[in-house]
Amino acid sequence: MEETLAPPKKFDPNNDPAKLSKISKFVTKRLAANSLVVDVEAPGVQLYVYQGFLGPADCKILIDKIDADAVPSTLYKGTEQAGFRTSYSCHLSRWDPDVGRIEARMSDVLGIDNDFAETMQGQRYQVGQEFKAHHDFFHPAQDYWQQEGPAGGQRSWTAMIFLNEPEEGGNTEFPNIGIGVRPQAGMLLIWNNMNMDGTLNYKTLHSGTPVQKGTKYIITKWYRQNNWLELTTPKS
Repeated sequence: MEETLAPPKKFDPNNDPAKLSKISKFVTKRLAANSLVVDVEAPGVQLYVYQGFLGPADCKILIDKIDADAVPSTLYKGTEQAGFRTSYSCHLSRWDPDVGRIEARMSDVLGIDNDFAETMQGQRYQVGQEFKAHHDFFHPAQDYWQQEGPAGGQRSWTAMIFLNEPEEGGNTEFPNIGIGVRPQAGMLLIWNNMNMDGTLNYKTLHSGTPVQKGTKYIITKWYRQNNWLELTTPKS
């Protein structure tokens, strides 16, 4: 019987393992050199914590902005599932002086130019609200990739700040590695969505578990392979 070969995978410049591996190695070195950043022992996932990254005043500034603009959270078209993401969220303006100042500090910790990051997203979870297990990286086989791929490429790192401490529930859980992170006001949580070779790390599956008492506020910032701001700003 004649042996047949599978056709080679088409190279996607917006999901480039070589570029993503380079980003992974650079940020890993940067975080390792920061004495305020703690490397969490997580099997197969690069996960870091920076306690007290944001003070109470800045946490309140962001909470107030989220309360002012939050609307029901959405999912990409074609991936919608009832009850999958039930929080409220909003995109905070990177041109706002306070938002810009905080974003710049976050990007400095990772060592990535802030133009490579999407504008931070604010999220509010009330009792019973959650975001079920998902990946932050993009799945190139999904229809949304046709839009997101050229608009900055793959998501490399995630940076999340917990702005308050709900009375009960609301942990960020990583089920594939058996780790849960309890919200602590001002704490910065960072993880690499890639493996060190620049391939997608499926072990980064995570969820925002239901809040059982109180309200949870967080902001999330996603870093891209390419210059997100340049590629999404309309040309004059």
